[in-house]
Amino acid sequence: MLTEAEKDAIRDHYRSIADNLPGFRPRNPQRRMLAEVANAFSRSQEATEGEIPERNGESIVVIEGPTGVGKSLAYLLAGGVMARSRERKLVVTSATVALQEQLVNRDLPFVVEKSGLPLTFALAKGRGRYLCPYRLYQLTADSAQGELIAMDPALAAWDRKPEAAELEALRKMADAFHYRSWNGDRDAWEETIEDGLWQRVTNDRHGCLKAGCPNRPECPFFLARETLETVDVVVANHDLLLADVAMGGGVILPDPAKSFYCIDEAHHLAKKAVNQFSAEHSASQAMFWLDKVAGTATRAEALHGKTQLTTDAIDAAGAAMETLSEWLWLLEGEEALAASSDNLEPVWLIEDGVLPERLAAPAANMAIAARMLFKHLSSVGDALMEIRKDKGGEALMIDKLATDVGFLAGRAEQMMAVWDLFEKNVEENAPPIAKWIARRSEGKGDYQFCASPVSAAASLAATLWRRVSGALLTSATLRSLGTFDLLLGQTGLKWLPDTTCLALDSPFNFSEQGELYLPPLLASPKDPPSHTREIAEWLPRLIHENEAVGTLVLFSSRKQMQDVAALLPESLRGKLLIQGDIPKSLLLERHHAQLAGGAASVIFGLDSFAEGMDLPGESCVHVIIAKLPFAMPDDPVDKTLSRWIEKRGGNPFVELTVPEASIKLIQAVGRLIRTETDYGRVTILDNRISKQSYGKKLLAALPPFKRL
Repeated sequence: MLTEAEKDAIRDHYRSIADNLPGFRPRNPQRRMLAEVANAFSRSQEATEGEIPERNGESIVVIEGPTGVGKSLAYLLAGGVMARSRERKLVVTSATVALQEQLVNRDLPFVVEKSGLPLTFALAKGRGRYLCPYRLYQLTADSAQGELIAMDPALAAWDRKPEAAELEALRKMADAFHYRSWNGDRDAWEETIEDGLWQRVTNDRHGCLKAGCPNRPECPFFLARETLETVDVVVANHDLLLADVAMGGGVILPDPAKSFYCIDEAHHLAKKAVNQFSAEHSASQAMFWLDKVAGTATRAEALHGKTQLTTDAIDAAGAAMETLSEWLWLLEGEEALAASSDNLEPVWLIEDGVLPERLAAPAANMAIAARMLFKHLSSVGDALMEIRKDKGGEALMIDKLATDVGFLAGRAEQMMAVWDLFEKNVEENAPPIAKWIARRSEGKGDYQFCASPVSAAASLAATLWRRVSGALLTSATLRSLGTFDLLLGQTGLKWLPDTTCLALDSPFNFSEQGELYLPPLLASPKDPPSHTREIAEWLPRLIHENEAVGTLVLFSSRKQMQDVAALLPESLRGKLLIQGDIPKSLLLERHHAQLAGGAASVIFGLDSFAEGMDLPGESCVHVIIAKLPFAMPDDPVDKTLSRWIEKRGGNPFVELTVPEASIKLIQAVGRLIRTETDYGRVTILDNRISKQSYGKKLLAALPPFKRL
């Protein structure tokens, strides 16, 4: 439990903030969150050497903290004190770059300055965000010697001759890095770097020369990693956290068993996890790099001299090519790959994730070949690293080969991930694995093989929650239809019975600050043309065109958004700012400029504007929601999950669609009241919320606005 010293430290640092910040008012919900986070982390069980204790969620707390509570201050202060006291790292993750930047540039410096808590911190990024100096210098050195980097069939990674502008960009990067005017972080480069060019100068764990790299002392990735080992707080994104967990934990980020996690924007975690555990690869690209294996392995043999390694790698690549060719032959004859009406590319979704008998053996053969190829390519790479120190004069050649072998190993690992999922059959009653094959429009006979679990709950429970020392999951919106059931089920926390769940009170007086209006629309959203026309008729009556106040209109469909805009009268169209027409930053700048000039301003936005858009005061006094945010199960993962629920006697609309819509609706409504002095109205232009039985549940979960 919490020690007296820990209690005193939290109280003293919180009191320091009040003393050092004029106008600071302690909030009861914030103090409650401070206490709950500290108490949860205090229940963490100590891990003994080589043994992880049995955890059932006793050190995990789920807190819904509405806007205005001050969540980041609460978890940074409580988490920081507990991490220092219990000799843990504090790992803070979010779903968006905006929150990561806010944490590093504003929230953490604020806590350190005002509370006196001496926290050090750093932002963690994946390897792919950093320059590989060795690769860059290789490319620019060749170019400087007058040798254009032509397409070299012997090189696995390069498949075309670069353009002059690309060579110039490489030289600029090399100069900037050499003279230390750039630190090698892609996000710090002043210009946009195209993905194709960046792939030539970054690296992955397979292509990295690690300690053997001559540029290791100046490597941005390893310098960043070393920094993470020295700080108290590591800020990252959910994707990096999940990637680290997938590799066993403690590979990129600090060891979960020695860390406290504060997972902000936690409502995104489940879907991020599903994406993290999915895999895909293209048939044509696989054929391209598989064809490079024999030449690369043979050149490597000339240096390491181990013939069997070469033979094994070539045989495995040959087996993969042969089986992949068999798949292409089978797919060309599959009538099920006919184009579907709602997809740009023909997609064959394998029913319930269970392969037909005729495809089971080819899938197993592909999985075996991919595993063997990855194993043998990894052995070739290890052999090159072993001889590097003994063949100093050939180090450059060895390094280039090791990079190529690493490239091939990375592709083999990706292929292995796909076919491991394709081959796998889940246990009875367990959620299935979605498996689908898409015919790629850009190449005849080219297919994309894709697989994904429909739920990451079991993986998260086993690899994250039972390993982490302690964790907070928080967001302004975690409950769905008034309960945490959806979140707990999707994240696997339902299997950890000692997990604490808490919904904090809002500091806002919603019944006094806001109104909810449900106009009597006649058209149903199920009749899109009529619904669109009726929205266009209502908006001029709802929007105050002659007042310098802001309105945010949220749509679920880009087409409907554009169609409504086209139907509005000219006077109102002149006040519109439409998402996608201009960058978001410029749109917000113009919005505030129009208001400052005494004119009304109306923002038309999609789902992404329903979350994270902060328009306090009169910059937004009216939020108009065109349609309830129901997601259609039209992608392969959602279709597979919905069918599984139906087969078990459930109703996917009731179990998934409505609860997920509830969260999205609360987020959209949450754009209105951002401070204790905000005011305004929410209008919902979807008559289903009044006519359908689920509408009452959706309304009951909204803030208690005054009903009009």
